[in-house]
Amino acid sequence: MRWPWPLVLIRGSALAVGLLSLTVTMWTGLEERGAALAFGMLVLVGELARWSGGQAREAAPLGAAGALSYALLGQDAGRPSHHGALQAVAVVLAACLLGSVPHIALGRGATLDHLARRILTVFFAAVCFQPLYGKGVFRGWGGPAYALLLLALLVLTALCGAVLAAVPAHCRTRWPFGPLLREELRGLLGIGSAVCATGAVMALAVAVVGLWALPVFSLPLLLTQLSFRRYAAVRDTYRQTIASLARATEVAGYTPAGHARRVAALSRAVGRDLGLTEPELTVLEHAALMHDIGQLSLVDPVPAGATAGLPVAEQRRIALLGGAVVRQTGVSREVAVVVERQADPCREQPLPARIVRAVNAYDEKARDAGPGGPLRALEELRLATAGDYAPEVVESLARVLSRDCLTLPATG
Repeated sequence: MRWPWPLVLIRGSALAVGLLSLTVTMWTGLEERGAALAFGMLVLVGELARWSGGQAREAAPLGAAGALSYALLGQDAGRPSHHGALQAVAVVLAACLLGSVPHIALGRGATLDHLARRILTVFFAAVCFQPLYGKGVFRGWGGPAYALLLLALLVLTALCGAVLAAVPAHCRTRWPFGPLLREELRGLLGIGSAVCATGAVMALAVAVVGLWALPVFSLPLLLTQLSFRRYAAVRDTYRQTIASLARATEVAGYTPAGHARRVAALSRAVGRDLGLTEPELTVLEHAALMHDIGQLSLVDPVPAGATAGLPVAEQRRIALLGGAVVRQTGVSREVAVVVERQADPCREQPLPARIVRAVNAYDEKARDAGPGGPLRALEELRLATAGDYAPEVVESLARVLSRDCLTLPATG
């Protein structure tokens, strides 16, 4: 398997920095071994508690905060530190490797990309701070000025980390880089800001009171991570409940098996291609799962559940019935609105409703049309963009399908 060149560049740079740091540190020996051991243990605990869920912007926030605080550590209880940038990377790398052993054994997450991101962000922060601090450039900085300096360096490091997280995701999924980077930057306002603040506070506290500050200031971030896990578990249960409700039409024989799941997965991919945010993608996915639930109110089922070929008035009636059912289930109002408006005139629909409408029509047209069905279905959607389907949605659908190795006809 050939890796894309941006992924090769990131992993190769991380490998070179890691090997250089380990070699130099083993050759020269550890400076301030107590501090190195304390920060290494903190990063190790953070890595062992790494969150492997797909919703997490920062998989190991405690490890990230500990690594960055060690990279920006200038003093230990009033005594200047001399560990340097390469030792900071070496200690963090050793702790990350030890902490990754259980995750590798269980096959969790993208460990290589996680390690590369951690190495390069710590190296960036340490190179920006340690040489200048060692030369006494920041000796006269005190109080708020010094704290603002650390925060500024951490913000720059977080921006660097966002790019390093978006590039592997782009190479792995082939989704557009711009929306992925915007999503990573939005994530900095959440857990990213907590990591930066905790890293700065740790570095400042250790400089005044020593290493005893580490367990005190790491506890809130660890509790935050545990709370996030519980929140993610609740969201997973909520989504499973919606998926179970969506299967009611399949169990009752109104729609073919797997139709709702296919429409939801393809709608989410199209929404991501069009730059929707993560909350908007969640609403879109839930609406796509439940877009046919209005058929449960019909006395006579639609043949094969194909609503795209029905008269417009009948489509709107089924959509309104579906919206009423969604509202009674307690699902969010935004989902009900998308379900209700999926049969409205195209120019009056919100973007999520346009996506669900086009993807539903594509799946209905393509599923029973044989090997050439996907191409014919897409061409039919393109011919109907004058009034029934949004052109930008159809072309986004074509891009998503082309990334899945489907040969597409030329536009026009």
